[in-house]
Amino acid sequence: MDTDIVHGGVKPDKKTGAILTPVYLSTTFVQESVDKYLDSGYSYSRTNNPTVKMLEEKVAKIENGYGSIAVGTGMGATASCFNAFMKAGDHCVITNCSYGGTNRICREQFEPFGMEFSFVDFTDPKNVEDAIRPNTKLIFSETPTNPTLTLADLDAISSIAKDRGILHVCDSTFATPYVTRPLDHGADLTIQSLTKYYDGLNIGTGGALIAKTPELHDRIKLVQNMHGNIMSPMTAYMILQTMKTMGLRIRQQSASAMKIAEFLEGHPKVGRCVYPGLDSFPQKELADRQHRDNLHGGMLWFDVIGDPIRLMDTIKRPWTLCENLGATESIITACAVMTHANMLKEDRLEVGIVDGFIRISVGIEDPDDLIRSLDDALNGL
Repeated sequence: MDTDIVHGGVKPDKKTGAILTPVYLSTTFVQESVDKYLDSGYSYSRTNNPTVKMLEEKVAKIENGYGSIAVGTGMGATASCFNAFMKAGDHCVITNCSYGGTNRICREQFEPFGMEFSFVDFTDPKNVEDAIRPNTKLIFSETPTNPTLTLADLDAISSIAKDRGILHVCDSTFATPYVTRPLDHGADLTIQSLTKYYDGLNIGTGGALIAKTPELHDRIKLVQNMHGNIMSPMTAYMILQTMKTMGLRIRQQSASAMKIAEFLEGHPKVGRCVYPGLDSFPQKELADRQHRDNLHGGMLWFDVIGDPIRLMDTIKRPWTLCENLGATESIITACAVMTHANMLKEDRLEVGIVDGFIRISVGIEDPDDLIRSLDDALNGL
């Protein structure tokens, strides 16, 4: 995988030998003749662009899929999935703890359009099975979930979906293909927010929807074209470069996250710390089975004993107070008032996102510096 992340699908430019994929900023592409229209594969950049296509092919290779679409944001990929595979009257079984934007678009856009959603606890596959209806067309999992880090048993859920002819899509942004590839566990589609670990440098926003089969790929490409939701060539070019270090970053972030989690677990100002690498993690067996090379990613969370807003306002570098995750910079977020503020309060509390819930995204800084800053801020509460 490390070799594919750098070289997968990329070939030097035939004319110049340039080692990097060129940025094709052209809106339109000249055709040799009417008879040979589209022989080159390109006519208009809303449909296909050579730079974006290279990223789509590389993402599909790394995710072990047939093909992918690269769109403007992670939410663009999520919306594309619902638009491609559901219509009015269809039902979706979805995790009750998903990214706040996913929860909101289901409730505020697709439910008014006549789609139906059952938000259930995916930690037990039986809950998923019991929620299936005759009109269920999609099972939407997220593993690890944002922000509670609960895991979905992808093999079990994919088996349930396959037995009933239902598509299974998994948002694997927190894991990345470097930790878990849902398509290897039977899923039909994978969603990635490329903004996160693929980009990894807080430079560009993007999303990808990866399909396991040619038929599914044809459908999502059609939706991408109809919606005009294609990533800009310049962003695709940048992510093609930044993703080359994804493996190095995730290995460092995972090691640092483990060290920070162990520190937080023993701190008197912390009620609870959750990280898939800890022995105390409720789904440790599944984490070890489903996560590659004993890597558990750079995300963890804890309940602070004290004022979470004061913690946010007083913590010092190397921590940065902002929304986003998966970047080289370590980020700290109060989810109840930031990333998940758009959730209904009762829904937020039901899945455990209490007011003192602090999500941290560990970067590549020295972990001892990160721990020192956390300790100072916690001790000041």
